[in-house]
Amino acid sequence: MDNQLTFRYATIADIDQLLFIEKTCFATPWDRASFEHEITINKHGHYLIAEYNNEVVGYAGAWFIYDEGHITNVAILPTFRGRKFGKRLMEAVLILAKQNEVSYLTLEVRASNLVAQNLYQSLEFQALAIRKRYYTDNQEDAVIMRVDFDNNQTEEA
Repeated sequence: MDNQLTFRYATIADIDQLLFIEKTCFATPWDRASFEHEITINKHGHYLIAEYNNEVVGYAGAWFIYDEGHITNVAILPTFRGRKFGKRLMEAVLILAKQNEVSYLTLEVRASNLVAQNLYQSLEFQALAIRKRYYTDNQEDAVIMRVDFDNNQTEEA
């Protein structure tokens, strides 16, 4: 059962695990200093850890600046993919964004990463534009995607 998947904020103690995930999942991984800055200094940074049976299996990061949000990274270890963990992690990020009164979220995704694009589309992200040669490892284009929230709804009394 996958109900043992939980989410929590990343702490400085998680950096080694975050680095392992980065090196496993990305061609150009972030370094220790980047994570230290994001977790301890960047007041706009929000990093969620995904744990399955108390094992760190992924994470997602986002910046919330006023009413704007930007997803920096999303990663699930390959051995845990195909179990909807990425979708549940992204749903947790969307909830967090709404709680922080973000109006919209943007992200970049590799043009070749159709699995991720399909995931984001299932969460109502829409492709907006292409950033040419965005990824430095192979000059691949990025698809810019965005989801908008309606935070102006009022409840009837």
